[in-house]
Amino acid sequence: MSLGRTFLDVRPLRTSPLFRRLLIGRTVSTLGNFMTMVTVMFQVWDMTHSAVWSGAVGLAQALPMIGFGLFAGAWVDRVDRRRVYLLGTIGQAACSLLLAVQGLTGHVPVAVVLGLVAAQSSFGAVGAPAAGVFVPRLLPKDQVAAGLALNQVTGQAMMLLGPAVAGVVLGWWGIGVCYLLDALSFGVSFYGAFGLPALPPEGEKSRPGLHGVLDGLRFLTGHRVMRGALLTDLAATVLAMPASLFPLVNAERFGGDPRTLGLFLSALAVGGVAATAFSGPVTRLARPGPVMLCASATWGVALALFGLMTNAWVGLGMLVLAGAADAVAVLSRTTIVQTRTPDALLGRVTAAETIVGQAGPHLGNLRAGVVAGWASAATALVTGGLLCLLAVVGVGVTTPELRRGGGTEESAASGGTASEQDSSPPAAKPGDASASPATGTDGSPTTAAAGP
Repeated sequence: MSLGRTFLDVRPLRTSPLFRRLLIGRTVSTLGNFMTMVTVMFQVWDMTHSAVWSGAVGLAQALPMIGFGLFAGAWVDRVDRRRVYLLGTIGQAACSLLLAVQGLTGHVPVAVVLGLVAAQSSFGAVGAPAAGVFVPRLLPKDQVAAGLALNQVTGQAMMLLGPAVAGVVLGWWGIGVCYLLDALSFGVSFYGAFGLPALPPEGEKSRPGLHGVLDGLRFLTGHRVMRGALLTDLAATVLAMPASLFPLVNAERFGGDPRTLGLFLSALAVGGVAATAFSGPVTRLARPGPVMLCASATWGVALALFGLMTNAWVGLGMLVLAGAADAVAVLSRTTIVQTRTPDALLGRVTAAETIVGQAGPHLGNLRAGVVAGWASAATALVTGGLLCLLAVVGVGVTTPELRRGGGTEESAASGGTASEQDSSPPAAKPGDASASPATGTDGSPTTAAAGP
């Protein structure tokens, strides 16, 4: 294999000017998002000095995504996705502007800040399913994984850069300017998507309301590859999420040195960036199923070994390995979702994937904390990693379609399994407004950042 094929596949940047512009907009907006995340946590702590209120920031961000996501996905699968994305971007920018105003003009009740955070997250819940259709509509099938990898590596880079930039801006100019810069970043994201053509669903539109949501869930539960991919992600996040254990591990093993704790938090991101930078062979392989299973199993094993380490540098090596495995697993899962889902269902499936990504880590951190309180941080890490490994093996054994490949070529050659063919949403009744087919379009655009 040539050296050039080892690095990140950049063909989408050369072949699609639209994708290039959208990637720039998404990258700038993601930088602003991470700046706001840090600023909100700083402001809420400064206002309250309460761990409870600080914890409420995470709830304000996650609950709207979980509560509105599936219904937003059903709406996205009925209308022009480009317009929905632009609407979500405008709403998020408006919330950032209001946060900037309250930051520049003086103190407001902390509940107002959290309300604005929740409103911004609600607009994000609308925009994320719309953005989920852009890459597969814009790029040829053999470049979708490469496009997703480019989205992922830029998102990870902004995750490293955003908090540092926020710290500098907070120190020099204060919270209001930090929020204002985030609002301006949404303008770049808006520009990236504004010139796109209309992007209505290709195929049968979603039925309105709860019926459309249930159709999407029926597809997910009936499609064995998709179900296996989401179950694998849940196994990795719920059973082996380590972040909440880092302070306790640092205290138990390494004397509570804050420098070591900071390195723990950075090691996962470093591994993710490195793995994505060398993802060329993975994205060209076109076998995301076994790659995802192997990467998820590696994540569990690496975290279990981290729980046994007494040497800080060896432990950091295990975290770098875990971060790399997580990045490959996320990339493979997203490739499966975006290449195996019919366009007419992609908004709902993307919404479900986003909810899994939001809820799984929160549940995983809760599980880890409970086990660590009952035993120790090492016990929580080792048992969680081993349970993750067993769950991934179980998914692989019971889902041969995922184990054999999980890519588009296999599905096209076989016509899909019977269970997959039967999982399409039911046809709308004659005369129903949802029965009118969508008009196919050419081209399209951007993305959503992946999480652990």
